Amino acid sequence: MKYLLDTHIWLWSLLEPDRLEEKIVTVLESKDNELFISPITVWETLILAEKGRIELRPSPNEWITEALKRSPVKEAELSHAIAIRSRFIELPHKDPADRFIAATAWENDFILITEDGKLKESKQIKLLKTA
Repeated sequence: MKYLLDTHIWLWSLLEPDRLEEKIVTVLESKDNELFISPITVWETLILAEKGRIELRPSPNEWITEALKRSPVKEAELSHAIAIRSRFIELPHKDPADRFIAATAWENDFILITEDGKLKESKQIKLLKTA
């Protein structure tokens, strides 16, 4: 199966794995699954660090470079089709990061792993069902 990790899921898997539900850990650890993150996740992570909401050492850029090397995720490429879908995805808000992440899942037929209640409201994307 192919899964797209929402930003917080990727960060929790690296920084706070105890926050992840057992079902999510099982999916992340299975060798049968392909895991992806969007470049938007990297962008959003940098913004969180700039705002002081997370601390990444020795620097945000170095942390992300190292995290991408040791994390089993692949890059989900951005495309014109994803940009278009980001404007047609039905979400209860206009957050650009969420729209691009949801559109990436929709366009690539990925299963999105998220705990974001607003993203879970979308009927256009496949979601990993959690508690």
